[in-house]
Order: sequence, then structure tokens, then C-alpha cells
Amino acid sequence: MISVSLRKAARSRATACVVGGALAALCLTASTGGRVDVAAAAPTRPSIVLILTDDQRWDTLWGMPTVEGALAGNGVTFANSFVVNPLCCPSRASLLTGRYSHTTGVYLNRPPHGGFSSFHDRETIATVLHAVGYETGFFGKYLNDYGAHPADVAYVPPGWDRWSTFLGGPRYYDYRLAENGLATTFGHRRSDYSTTVLARQAARFVRSARRPFFLVFAPYAPHEPATPPPGYEDAFSHFSWWRPPSFNEHDLSDKPAYIRRLGPLTKNQLQRAVRFRREQLEAALAVDDAVRSLLKTLEQRHLLGTTLIVFTSDNGVAWGEHPLIAARKLVPYEEPIRVPLVVRYDPLVHEQPSQDGHLVLNLDLAPTLAAVAGTRMPGADGRSLVPLLAVHRAPHWRDDFLVEHLAGPPQPDVPTYCAVRGDRYKYTLYQTGEEELYDLLRDPHELDNIASRPAAAALKTRLRQRLARLCRPTPPGYTALAANAPRGAR
Repeated sequence: MISVSLRKAARSRATACVVGGALAALCLTASTGGRVDVAAAAPTRPSIVLILTDDQRWDTLWGMPTVEGALAGNGVTFANSFVVNPLCCPSRASLLTGRYSHTTGVYLNRPPHGGFSSFHDRETIATVLHAVGYETGFFGKYLNDYGAHPADVAYVPPGWDRWSTFLGGPRYYDYRLAENGLATTFGHRRSDYSTTVLARQAARFVRSARRPFFLVFAPYAPHEPATPPPGYEDAFSHFSWWRPPSFNEHDLSDKPAYIRRLGPLTKNQLQRAVRFRREQLEAALAVDDAVRSLLKTLEQRHLLGTTLIVFTSDNGVAWGEHPLIAARKLVPYEEPIRVPLVVRYDPLVHEQPSQDGHLVLNLDLAPTLAAVAGTRMPGADGRSLVPLLAVHRAPHWRDDFLVEHLAGPPQPDVPTYCAVRGDRYKYTLYQTGEEELYDLLRDPHELDNIASRPAAAALKTRLRQRLARLCRPTPPGYTALAANAPRGAR
């Protein structure tokens, strides 16, 4: 049970804008709709905790009582939070830099256009915060292929003081961690469950770190195979599940060829989808326990009321929609591109729970963390969420965003594409020339592709032109935009 003080820490503060220094100026400019400026540093910069899960959908937080109660219950839940490339490595590269895949060059989990070896790590949110005095610690999954070469164990990326990350493939049991240049092996005992091991390390970092500190806790959970932690194996076995209209979608005649080839799910695939959904929620309970441990540690250090805490995931996954088998991602449908995002920061949020409906991206996290620390994230394509935390409005905000994907493993059947997702419409253009256009207001489950309808021709042309502006430079080998340009526009 979460303590009363954990839920109500610093409740007696009359207003967040009396904290003085940079935050007072921040509150003033945010409330007047002006530019938020935290360049004038407060006497003490706030500590920052970023919790990054792996392959967690946006619609799963109801199964995490601590995240729902202590974070969402005292913070801002962003109801329209998305990633710009629905795959682990490129999404994490974007989160660390605030940049699209076409800027980082990381499109996939493996070289030549992805993986740890493709990521230029000399300028990340870690190096930016470290440069202004933060003690930094990373615990969990970094980038795919880290540990593929023996020399990786001795490599600690720039900006990190404390480093404990999976070597090679992350796992729940039977894995290795690179811990500041040394390899440590873990087995199959109950105490070796990786989420719990990493949570203990992260809590020790919080207990001993000097202020201010920046912690990333990035467990493998609830990624496939979504192994439940000891004691939670049947936590959701008695739940009945609502199946959306897109579940095991049968009429695929308007879908691109790679979806049509999937066909209806088999009996075994249907059973696997239901089982995987349950196991993901059970694996997420260990993350919830870890969050509770971190919050208690912050409370013990009297830092809970001043620490920025962010909870999110690198991408979502399918649970049988469209009809994608369990754990499928990479596709531009809502299930893989939409992720949870909860921010608790008492000096701005006042511990008053709220939901924000703006389109926010994983690109926005690095600029947000930098802004709260009184600095900036160079070269970021995203923008700071601070104005939305303060007053839930900004003088100018995005109306749409780009999603980009390069064909390749782990699911090479998905063609290269670029997509533009707005408040109402989503348009995808594949390298094959195939198109998808959905009216998300009338068709939130993306059942009815209207791209070929004459009535949608003008809308499609407008969205394709917008896509041509957003998708620059294009993914390697992607020529569909030029091939589909209106006559006279090439």
C-alpha cells in the first residue's frame, strides 16, 4: 500500500509558483501564454526520473495501481502520446536526442541503418544534463545490439556516471549486465528476475546520488515473452476482455497486401493473443512495484515533491488487431505507435490529476527534461512539454506529426513507409505505392480505408503534400512520394 504521505507529499503548498527562481518565472510566462524560459537556473535544479518500459501499450495503465495512483493521480496523463518510429531502437534513439530517425540515422534494430553501432551518442540528454551538473544513472535496456561485440562491455556511453545495462539480448532470467565496465551474470533464481534486480540498483542510485540527479530506469518488461514475475503469474487470469472491432479483422480487402496476406488469426494465434495480453499486464506489475520503490526512496530523501518523474514506453504492440499476431509492431496503426505518458512534477502540476489531449511525441521528452534543468537540447525536432504541464495550453502546438519506417528485421514484411497522423486523419504511403487513409473521428479502429474513394481525393492530396514536407529526408530507398506526386509537382 502506498503511504498517505507518498500520495499527498507537499500538499500544503498554496501554489507551485511560489517556489522562486526559475520555476516562478516559468509559471508566470506559461500562465500568460508566452514563451517558457527556464534559462535562469533555480538555486537547485530538480532531480529527474525517467521510467521507460518496453513494448507497453497506452491502454494498460489501469493494471498498474502505483502508476495510476501516485503518478497519474498526482500528475498529467497525456492521452495522445505517440512514437515516431514504432520499433525499440529507433524510438529510444529519438527519446535520447529529441530527433526523428531521419536525423539520427537509426531506423531499425540492426545495422546498417540501426542498432547500437549506428547511433551517434556524443550528444544526448545524458550529456546535456551531465554538462550542467547532473549525476546520471542508467539501469536497464539501452539500444539493441549493445553487447554484440566483446568490447562493448567496457564501453559506457558519454554522459553516464552509473551504468548497468543488458549485454546482448535482454531477458527476464539468464542474462548479463554491463556494470560500469564489468560483466555480471544472472541466472534463473527468483531473485534474478531482471525487473527486480534493476529496480534495486536504481533505488540504490537514488539513495546515494548527489543532487541533482538524472535516473533512467528501463526494464525489459512487458516485452515478449512477457514473463510474469514470481507471485504474479495468475494476477489477471480471471479478467474478461473486451475485444475491439479491429480484433481479428476479417474484411481485409481495403488493406495493403502485407496485411491481406496475414488472413484471419488461427485458433492458436487467438489463444496466444489472449494469453500474451494477460502476461504483459502481469509483467508490468513488477514495473509497478519498482515505481513504488523509487517513489518511497525519493520520499525518504525528501525529494518527491521536487523531482520530475516521467513514465512512458518505447512503442506499443498489437494484441490481435487488423489481424496482427500478438506482439507485432512496426506498422502505422494506433496500437504500435501510441504509448502511455504520465508526468508528475509537483511544482508545476500542483498534484492535481489531469489529462492533456495535445499530440505529444517521444521527441518531446529530451527537450522537456532539458528545459526543466534550465538548459536546452541542441538539434531537437521535438519541443518542451513544460507549457502543457503548467497550464495545458501553448501558444503554438503541432497539429500533426510524421511516422517513418524502413523495411527490415524483425518484421521484414512491412514495407518502407511514411505517414502523417493528425488530430483527425491519418495517411500512410508505402514504398509499394499502396495508401491508407483513415478518419479517426468516425473510424477510431481503422477499419475503413477511404484512400481510394473519390470523395476523399482532395483530402488525400492535401495530406500527401503535407507528408512530402514532413518526410525529409526520406528513409533510404523510399521513392514513393516522388512517384505519387501530382502531375506538374515533380
